[in-house]
Amino acid sequence: MDTKKIKDRVERKKLKREARQKQPPKPKRTEPRGSLKKKIKKMARGQRKR
Repeated sequence: MDTKKIKDRVERKKLKREARQKQPPKPKRTEPRGSLKKKIKKMARGQRKR
């Protein structure tokens, strides 16, 4: 939904929410989320993990 022309934030959110509710619900996932992520053998000691 294109809401670029609407300046008022509350009005824009209201229109987006209405559009979302009109859509059919999304189907359940076939595989779990993050299943394609690269798995790591051992966690690093520090901030960056991957």
